[in-house]
Amino acid sequence: MRLADATWPDIHPQTFGGAAPVLVLPVGALEQHGPHLPLDTDTVTATAVATAVAAARPRAALAPTLPIGASGEHADFPGTLSIGSDALRQLIVEAVRSSTPTFSAVMVVNGHGGNVEALRSAAELCTAEGRRLLPHHLGLPGMDAHAGRTETSLMLHLTPDRVRLEHAEPGNTTPVRELLAEMMAHGVRDVSPNGVLGDPTGASAIEGADLFARLRDRALAAFDGLTG
Repeated sequence: MRLADATWPDIHPQTFGGAAPVLVLPVGALEQHGPHLPLDTDTVTATAVATAVAAARPRAALAPTLPIGASGEHADFPGTLSIGSDALRQLIVEAVRSSTPTFSAVMVVNGHGGNVEALRSAAELCTAEGRRLLPHHLGLPGMDAHAGRTETSLMLHLTPDRVRLEHAEPGNTTPVRELLAEMMAHGVRDVSPNGVLGDPTGASAIEGADLFARLRDRALAAFDGLTG
């Protein structure tokens, strides 16, 4: 069920197979993704995975996507919008609070690494209040960090008409763990002038379809762990 399409009488256990529904909340970002990918890349991916989870699980209700997150490290690039970690944390906490008692739990499908700390802190507070919040961060072993082959392939699968391959170029290919301290202190532009952490060369829709299937299956397993 898409929550935005429902009316309030639709929200009862019978609609969800007789069980208490679980809210699936996609959270993305609006930030630079190099010269070839749209600013909402993280939002597109999070929404697509969350939508697939909701379509596959009768107990799931898909919430509207939160399209702006904590993206301060990308602030030097035009177009980036950010609400910061503190505001994102509070927004998530209030969303979880307002979901009770209608929904038995909330699963956040997060498409942006900069949101991780806010979601971790929100989950701690919600747990202390006796509410169930599961932050699920999209990722797979071997994925590059930002606007490289992985995200470019995913976007070629999900929204190919929005990818500007003619502008795709390598950025800083140093492992992100070696760049993290400088990037957090001075921003992404300081370590990668074009905003890319990785190399989009060789990206393809076929690879993106495989990546998406793996991300979907991993998210479904997380949902099943929450409801099992």
